[in-house]
Amino acid sequence: MRSSRSVIALLLPLQVATAFLVPNTLPVAARSLPLMATLEAAAPTPVDQVIVLKDAQAVGDTVRNLVKEAADEAIAARGYFALAIPGGSILKMLVGDDILQGIGWTSRTTLAYVNHKCVAMDDADLATHAKACNLFMNKWFGVNAIVMAGTDDGDAEAASYEAKLKALSEAQLPRDASTGLPVFDLALIGVGDDGHVGSLYPNRDEVLVGSDGPWVLPVAMKSPPSITLTLPVMAAAKKVVVAACGVSDKYPQGKSEGMRRAIADPTETIQTFPAVGLRPVATWIMDEPAASKLGGDYNS
Repeated sequence: MRSSRSVIALLLPLQVATAFLVPNTLPVAARSLPLMATLEAAAPTPVDQVIVLKDAQAVGDTVRNLVKEAADEAIAARGYFALAIPGGSILKMLVGDDILQGIGWTSRTTLAYVNHKCVAMDDADLATHAKACNLFMNKWFGVNAIVMAGTDDGDAEAASYEAKLKALSEAQLPRDASTGLPVFDLALIGVGDDGHVGSLYPNRDEVLVGSDGPWVLPVAMKSPPSITLTLPVMAAAKKVVVAACGVSDKYPQGKSEGMRRAIADPTETIQTFPAVGLRPVATWIMDEPAASKLGGDYNS
C-alpha cells in the first residue's frame, strides 16, 4: 500500500505551526497539530492525468465506470470496497443504473462522505445523505453508508464520524502502512469555483492540517456547520478522481475557470486554491466546456 505523497506529507515543525499558522479559527482539538508546509506554488498537473470528454453525459458514464472498476478490483482483492463521495454535482454523475447494475457490490461496500452539513439526515434540501438516497442509493441495496447523528454540533459530529471510520476493519477500510491514514479504494471529489474541496476553503487553517492530524474536521465557516475529510485523507485514496461538467444554478458559467486554476495555474498554492493539493494524485475528468480555459496540451 502506497505511502502519502510528499506534497501532503511535508510538515512544519510543531513549534512553527502553532506559532504562526494556527489562529483561533481552527477547532480547539486541532490547534496544536502539525500542519502542511504549503507556502510554495504547486507544479501544474501532468497532462496525462487530465481527461477531457465531449459532454456531461460522457463524464457521468466515465465516473460510474470508474466506480464499477474500483469496486470489482477491491472486492476481488479483499472482499470489500471503500468509496468516498462528496455532495454537489458528483451526486448527479452517479445516477444511472446501467453501468452499476449487476456487479454484486452493494453488500460489500462502505460509503463515506467527503463532507456533509451538520443537519438532520433526512433534510432533503441540505443533507447530502438524503440527496444521495433519493438520487441513487435507494437502488444500492445493502451499502454500508457511514452517516452522522444529524445534529448541528460540528465538533461532536466530526469526532463521531472519525470514530465510526476508525471502527471499520482494515478489510472494510484499509490503512496506509506508514501514516495510518484511511485508504479509500476510490475518492470522488468536486471542486468549487473558489477551489474548495470537501469543506476545505481557501485561506483557512483546516486546509493545512497534516497527515498526522485528525481524519475529519468540523468547519464552522457557514451556518449550519459541516464536517470534512482532511486533504491528506482525500489524497491517500488508492484512486482520486476529480470530476467537473455542465452548468448549474450555483455555477451558471460552469467550472472552466476553476479547472484552470486547479490544474494549471502555476501561482496557486493549497492556501489560495485548496484543490491544487490534489494535483499530484488525482485523475481530472471534465467535459469540453469545463476544459475550455486550459492550455492546448490539455485539450489535444
